[in-house]
Amino acid sequence: MLTTIRHIVLGIIDFFHKPFSGFIEKQTFRYLACGGSNAVLNIALYFLSFHYLLHEKDVLIGTFTISSAVAAFIISFVITFPIGFVLSRYIVFPESTLRGRVQLIRYLALVVLCVLLNWFFIRFFVNYCHIFPTVANILTNILVAIFSYFSQRAFTFKVKKAPVNS
Repeated sequence: MLTTIRHIVLGIIDFFHKPFSGFIEKQTFRYLACGGSNAVLNIALYFLSFHYLLHEKDVLIGTFTISSAVAAFIISFVITFPIGFVLSRYIVFPESTLRGRVQLIRYLALVVLCVLLNWFFIRFFVNYCHIFPTVANILTNILVAIFSYFSQRAFTFKVKKAPVNS
């Protein structure tokens, strides 16, 4: 079943890649399509969680309180993290020779790093460069997406080179 779903998703993405094939490689387009779709899902889940599930109210767990903004982030993250991993592993970087467990651990580490980079760049652009927050967020997303793509390709989902026989 996973193979069938994979072929359907690849067929759709690759169909839309055709007009762009002259100036963007297929893997990069797949990354943008999968990552962009997952980002839109994340934003939608965050919005729905914050406004309709949590009703903009903080969450009390025992004696610990989680703000509604953070709780909505956690809810959307728990859903979109595995989706992002599966899309990256089976759609964007299927040629990776690393074991799935290694990929998952590396993917989690990269996602944590990207969350920290988002926090850092938004603060930097807004507080030190005095850029409007929405523009700062757009710049941050572009920088972090570029970093994430190259990190995933070279680290998380890398292809081990075959040993050279002398």
